[in-house]
Amino acid sequence: MKTTKMTIFYTDDDKEDLDFFREATESIDQNIEVVTLGGSSQLLHIIDNPPPHPHILFLDLNMPGLNGFDVLEILRSKDASQRLPIVIFSTSNDEELIRKSRELGANFYVPKSVSFESLRRSIEHAINIDWTNFIPNQQNFLYQN
Repeated sequence: MKTTKMTIFYTDDDKEDLDFFREATESIDQNIEVVTLGGSSQLLHIIDNPPPHPHILFLDLNMPGLNGFDVLEILRSKDASQRLPIVIFSTSNDEELIRKSRELGANFYVPKSVSFESLRRSIEHAINIDWTNFIPNQQNFLYQN
């Protein structure tokens, strides 16, 4: 029986964050393919020119050029990515940024962790959500570790 790999996109302008995320994600399951993208333009290009197709997208907010909010608005305006689960992955725990992320159409918000094990748990939690039935609201939108 053939098992399908889950493809996760992670977009961040910080190479160390990209590497840390990849390492943590690969420690979860070998059936996960991680596609790391160094900025908004790379992400938008690959979304418009698949394959691969992401099962879930982790998106940093603070990037030069188009920031995570800009990208979120663009993705939600496209038919092809309206149902794509988008997880905001940010160093900020600011309530206003969390609220704005939810209002612009993000599905979930995960504060970045400096601990490998905590990072691994937060990614694992996000990828195990049943996205077809998950409805983000004020109570379930923010990951609590």
